[in-house]
Amino acid sequence: MLRIKDILNEIEHYAPLSLQEDFDNSGVQVGDVDQQATGALLCLDVTEEIVDEAINAGFNLIVSHHPLAFRPFKSITGKNYIERCIIKACKNDIVIYAAHTNMDNAFGGVNYKLAELFGLGEVRTLSPRRDSLVKLAVFVPESSADTLRKALFKAGAGHIGNYSSCSFNAEGNGTYLASEECHPYRGEIGVLHTEKEIRIETVFPEYLKSSVISSLLSVHPYEEPAYDLYRLENEWKTTGSGVIGILPEWEDELIFLQRVKDVLNVECLKYSPLTGRKLRTVAICGGSGSFLINDAIAAEADIFITGEAKYNDFYDVENKILLAVTGHYESEICTKDLFFAVISKKFPTFAVQNSVVNSNPIKYL
Repeated sequence: MLRIKDILNEIEHYAPLSLQEDFDNSGVQVGDVDQQATGALLCLDVTEEIVDEAINAGFNLIVSHHPLAFRPFKSITGKNYIERCIIKACKNDIVIYAAHTNMDNAFGGVNYKLAELFGLGEVRTLSPRRDSLVKLAVFVPESSADTLRKALFKAGAGHIGNYSSCSFNAEGNGTYLASEECHPYRGEIGVLHTEKEIRIETVFPEYLKSSVISSLLSVHPYEEPAYDLYRLENEWKTTGSGVIGILPEWEDELIFLQRVKDVLNVECLKYSPLTGRKLRTVAICGGSGSFLINDAIAAEADIFITGEAKYNDFYDVENKILLAVTGHYESEICTKDLFFAVISKKFPTFAVQNSVVNSNPIKYL
């Protein structure tokens, strides 16, 4: 029996909730995740029309990009569309789940999907996260070092950029004196023992700490393994805000802007004065990404594409970069396809459907 929480666990494996920003409220919004899953409806925003769409399809899971519940409630009386959606979902045993900034920040997330749509190569994160990595140093007998390394890597440790199974290993001697209450791996009670050991160092994202340490303890031969954890200030280069990549060939500014309009189905594309230069390096951040304009300039991008920007941003870029603003909805509607791919890859026979409702609250005349 496939339960809703099995679907959500797969999404969170791809985009862990720990990657969301402090202001966000990603995760389960409404409902019982232990119930059997009947189908998933995918959307950008949850509206009453979308809840009705899920009911009519017989689906009891709605996966959205933007959270329905963003602020605390003192009461739920149906006075606005958010409360009416919650009431209707509860009456129909529907789970509403959001993967917002965690899906924005994840490697392979929303901005990587946009880069794929524009055919960019050599894609990397524009503004990598910091203070999210941990270094583990653990001491283990030589005979058990290989087993321990494999367990740590299986738990998710040892990834640096596109490399996996990364570790540093140094030989040394460990000593211990076992008391009467001990059951030492080697040596005698009350006698100082010296053991040839390997110091293994590896790194992992902080959110994997429990699983990494659990794996360590499950295979380490010592009764009391010695290990150290260090929080790192290093950039986590595959995770963070925005992306930057390279077009296959140089393009004229207006031709590329028209392609942006066509690819994202934009009715009204806003852009800053043309620079008169051809484009090759493209920076992107879906949604409200204007905070990354200076990062895009520093990375020597020729154009920065985002969903929202302020009036003065079009002045501030001057001739340093071309700014293209598509609209928030248009810049993130591809998230539905991303959800579809993540769920269908793991559960190919499960009923998954993109919502056909246009939930964009902004209309164009």
